[in-house]
Amino acid sequence: MIKKALKLAAIVLALLFVGVQFVRPARTNPAVVAGQSLEEMSPPPAHVREVLDRSCMDCHSYRTRWPWYSNVAPMSWFVVEHVRDGRRELNFSKWGSYNEAERASLLKAVCGTVREGYMPLASYTLVHRGGVLAEEDVKALCDWSAAEQRKLNAE
Repeated sequence: MIKKALKLAAIVLALLFVGVQFVRPARTNPAVVAGQSLEEMSPPPAHVREVLDRSCMDCHSYRTRWPWYSNVAPMSWFVVEHVRDGRRELNFSKWGSYNEAERASLLKAVCGTVREGYMPLASYTLVHRGGVLAEEDVKALCDWSAAEQRKLNAE
């Protein structure tokens, strides 16, 4: 009796898992408007660009590298929502759409969130071990963001 119930439960769970695969959120990488990205408007130094590429751009740009598990529900829902939230908070691909005050504020937030360890998210670095920021990465991001903020304030 218990074996039969377990077998039925396993079948139901398997059918549910297969069924949810048809509920697919859109994984998008919209086209970047020429001249609007951070790299085009204010190219960061090579080390900072490398840190941004490996630790930030998947969620904070239109250059998301969608991993295989972003095709498998329910993980796909989680990943797509994180990317949507990240882009809503800060999108380096739309850097030109922010005014100078917004850019200065975002640059300050970049330093603050990495210095406090809030970014990149632990759920991201758990799977993307290369995204973990070393002390020198945090320092480079904060030095760069402070220099960019000074440039914005001087304009």
